[in-house]
Amino acid sequence: MPLFYKKKRPSEDSKKRLEYQLCLSKEAGADDILDISNCELSEVPSSAFSICKVLQKKVFILHGNELRSLLPKGCSISTLATIKVLDLHENKLTLLPDDIGQLSALQVLNAEHNQIKTLPDSIGDLRNLQTLNVKGNCLSELHSSVGCMSSLRTLDLSENNIRELPKELANVRTLESLTLDACVMNYPPASVCTAGTEEIQRYLCSELGVEYCPPSQYLLPVLENDDGKQNADCVDGEDIAWQSKFMDYEKRKEQKQLEKLNFEKELEVKQREQAQLLVLSNSRKEGMLLSVKLEQERLEKDMCQQQKAQEAERQRVLEKVRQAETNLATRIANLQLDNKRQAKSAEFLQALEEDRIRMEHLTVITQEEANSLRKREIAVAMQTMLSESYSMRLLQEASENRRQSMVSEACRSMETLDKKFENVLALQQLDKSKAISQILQEEEMQKAAFEALQLQKDSVHGYIRNQIKLIEAELMQLTKLEVKRKNLDSENLQEVLAEQRTALTDMLQQLLKQRDQREMELKQVLMEMELKSDSTQQNYWMIQYQRLLDAKPLSLRMQEAGVDKDLGSLLCKLSAQHYLPIIAHHRITAEALRHMTTRDLSKLGISEVGVQKSLLHWAIEQPSSPKKLQEEPEAGPLVPTAPLQQQLTPPLTPNTPLTPQTPLIPIAPSPVDGPGSSECVVCMEAGCQVVFLPCGHVCCCQVTEDGIDERREEVILRSREHSCCIIATDLNN
Repeated sequence: MPLFYKKKRPSEDSKKRLEYQLCLSKEAGADDILDISNCELSEVPSSAFSICKVLQKKVFILHGNELRSLLPKGCSISTLATIKVLDLHENKLTLLPDDIGQLSALQVLNAEHNQIKTLPDSIGDLRNLQTLNVKGNCLSELHSSVGCMSSLRTLDLSENNIRELPKELANVRTLESLTLDACVMNYPPASVCTAGTEEIQRYLCSELGVEYCPPSQYLLPVLENDDGKQNADCVDGEDIAWQSKFMDYEKRKEQKQLEKLNFEKELEVKQREQAQLLVLSNSRKEGMLLSVKLEQERLEKDMCQQQKAQEAERQRVLEKVRQAETNLATRIANLQLDNKRQAKSAEFLQALEEDRIRMEHLTVITQEEANSLRKREIAVAMQTMLSESYSMRLLQEASENRRQSMVSEACRSMETLDKKFENVLALQQLDKSKAISQILQEEEMQKAAFEALQLQKDSVHGYIRNQIKLIEAELMQLTKLEVKRKNLDSENLQEVLAEQRTALTDMLQQLLKQRDQREMELKQVLMEMELKSDSTQQNYWMIQYQRLLDAKPLSLRMQEAGVDKDLGSLLCKLSAQHYLPIIAHHRITAEALRHMTTRDLSKLGISEVGVQKSLLHWAIEQPSSPKKLQEEPEAGPLVPTAPLQQQLTPPLTPNTPLTPQTPLIPIAPSPVDGPGSSECVVCMEAGCQVVFLPCGHVCCCQVTEDGIDERREEVILRSREHSCCIIATDLNN
């Protein structure tokens, strides 16, 4: 029996049948039979046990259900003590109750077609049992207690797995019919079993050592026992009462039959009426369906015509919409072309206007400078003329006074004056030539500065410079390792260092060639730019502007560095960096801005309204910090930070060497080097600052490199390991 199984819910008909049978068994005058068969029961209802106990039922029929157990929870087998016939066939029972032996009045037990595996031991206590049918179960053996059934007349064991019969079955002397599967029996043998019940009993008796007697000799006491019980029942009751009850039962039975006939007649009349009503309703339904069908066909025709008309109208509207869309698309395309042409013409006119304004500015500036130079020259010439006229007047007065006495001196003085005048004219001409040469020199310096700026801004050139710096640093490290080679004294390390040095030197020479090539390309670009007059003038004024920025006073730069970083970033966001010198000069802070207005900012020179409002709004949002304001005066003078020191570096001049012309490359000494690790091998004082090519050693300072030809012997004597540097220098020279 499985532990869990899904109970099948009985149908409505089964429930009605069960209720009807239970009610019928409770009625007065009902017979002693309780029949709840074919009700799809999974367990016996407890009310059935109560009915059997109270009404003393003798026949209990349960076949054709889904029973898995005979006793429900809370019920005892003793409630069925009066049952004589128990029909359990065609269920799903797997075992019988262990205390089934308490059914002392049981005469017929039908458990055919179930799933019973074993019979309980107490089945031998059924002394009055006459028929036992366990056909179609799962029995594998027959218990020996069956031999105690003294009244058993019929035993059916067919369609089971029984192969042997117990010897105690020979004690059942009343057994008339024994049914089993004779062909598969082992004990008794199949030949004995096929001969019949009498031969089986004879064989068992001979095995048990008992004399066989036919069952007819033992049936009389059993039948007398049944008659005695019936007589006892008659004696115990009154015959008149039983007859009256029987008559009442017959009357009720006839009355129920009459009621049943009347009910059947009424039911037949109602069925006829319902059939007539059904025919009428069907005819009406067919008429309505026909009318609805005709109406639906008419509506479908109208709908098709309407849809065709709407489709035609929709096609016409779509055609009109397509034409309108094409017209709009052509118009939009024409408008876009016109807009593009207008935009191009506007941009072209704007570019022409900007060029014209730029040229006007350039011409105005150049004219102003030329006028200023002319005015200066005229002023100098006038001053010299006035001084000369004054001296001439004095000389004339002196000559007039002493004309007679100093005629000869006057002649000589005239000659000296002529010479002086010529000298003055020569000096003026020299000043003019100097001014022109200075202007030309400034132009050359501007060109060189722009070239240097172009080299600084060029990404390729910067990349090459970075690579050169990295290689120089590697060469410096290799040179340091060679200095420490004496302590290590390893030939393998020396070979590896030599290979690395040669590789790095080759890379350095290649990068130097690339840098020279890049500088030549930039020079060619500059030469091409010089051929264009407009671009040349523009670059000239850009260089002038750069020179003006580079010429910013140091004090003003330090003041700008002292400005609050948040305030400086705010000005950068507003694109108002040109107001930074004003704020730095007046030392304007967030605290000061809180007490200022737009008028005060306008007086200081900050005239843009948006910048004024942003500065005042920023000052209001900044939290006030009185402690910080007290500590700032005690901090002393500002110290320029690293970015400021980078800004204060002097600009490139034309005299600054851009590319080395010799194989000696100066490098900056590393600040991490320890004392003595990067000393010059000649002077033993300064650090190593020169890379020798192609050997790649870093062994001397800049001063020693300048006089390396004069101090060649000293270099060789003091550092024999670096004599290859001198040889490399000779080869390159």
